[in-house]
Amino acid sequence: MFGLSLSFLPFVDGSDGSRNDAPVVLSHDQVEEIGRELDALRDRTVADLGAEDREYIYKIIKAQRGFEVAGRGLMYLGFFPPAWIAGVGALGVSKILDNMEIGHNVMHGQYDWMREPGLNSRVFEWDTVCPADQWKHSHNYMHHTYTNILGRDRDIGYGILRIDEAQKWNPYYLGNPVYAFFLMMLFEWGVMMHDLEAENVIQGKRKWRDVKPLLKGWWRKAGRQVLKDYAIFPALTGPLFVPTLLGNVTANLIRNVWAYSIIFCGHFPTGVQSFTEDETAEETRGEWYVRQMLGSANIEGSPLFHIMSGNLSHQIEHHLFPDLPAHRYPEMAPAVKALCEKHGLPYNTGGFFKQIGSVWGKIFTFALPPGLVSSDTPPGVIVERQKTAA
Repeated sequence: MFGLSLSFLPFVDGSDGSRNDAPVVLSHDQVEEIGRELDALRDRTVADLGAEDREYIYKIIKAQRGFEVAGRGLMYLGFFPPAWIAGVGALGVSKILDNMEIGHNVMHGQYDWMREPGLNSRVFEWDTVCPADQWKHSHNYMHHTYTNILGRDRDIGYGILRIDEAQKWNPYYLGNPVYAFFLMMLFEWGVMMHDLEAENVIQGKRKWRDVKPLLKGWWRKAGRQVLKDYAIFPALTGPLFVPTLLGNVTANLIRNVWAYSIIFCGHFPTGVQSFTEDETAEETRGEWYVRQMLGSANIEGSPLFHIMSGNLSHQIEHHLFPDLPAHRYPEMAPAVKALCEKHGLPYNTGGFFKQIGSVWGKIFTFALPPGLVSSDTPPGVIVERQKTAA
């Protein structure tokens, strides 16, 4: 027998954006074949890890540190506008590299195999206000385990947005675009508060005493970040305190807007699908893989663009293989895309402006009551959850 539809949204063909309303039906055997082929792709990549991967991450760390030193140094020339702008740009690039291509990926355990103390996922800290241990719980565990499962994956809307048709509408969501804008501008703070589950605290589903350890972690980590960026480094430039302070604020804003945009492009553009707990109960390995592919999207771009996105421009591959070095995703992507084409699955990919435009379109659309918005959402994929008798 066939299971329930795994999607609430129609999928979009990544090559030309054309819509396909006919549902794809995956048999149990197809799903398990997908699982075996992706396991084999993973095994081949793991077997090939070595000196090239070491050299890559060391080069990225060297570049990140170089940009930070250059940015901090240029702030001493902050009275000269071109130097200030260059300093802000260098600091912004440094923070993006630290958070996305280094911090995010290292904390996924992508480089634990190197046995390098500075790249150990258990002890690594990054240049942002969110404590690493809280991020690893809300992101590595909750999000990557329950990707796009309504009621389990709190990344769907981040507790403040309506970003999926299946989320029940209420008047609060009329402010959707405003909430999204402030989340973008203050993204590092939104990430910090994510593990708090503030909406559950407000609704009485979670007691304040249960979140005290989180608050202590915020005080320690965010306190150090605020002191570093908004007091110590500005004070070191003496009479240029104010320009340096504004420069650091701007660099953090650059990082926040970029990280928000890349992450939202990988999770919420048109065609990304959501799931229910019943549809995903007792998943096989193959079913888990299929959910990851249907619940993620890629962004097309240059090699530099991929580096600056932390290779989260290959979000599909990241969700399939979160603990493999992210710079390997571009070489794995053709095999994943070919596998999707073989089984008739959508491979959601597109340029940055196409993907982010569809994300903001959904943010505005889902702010409105369902009765004011037309809905035509046939199932994208139907999965046979049990093997049928011959």
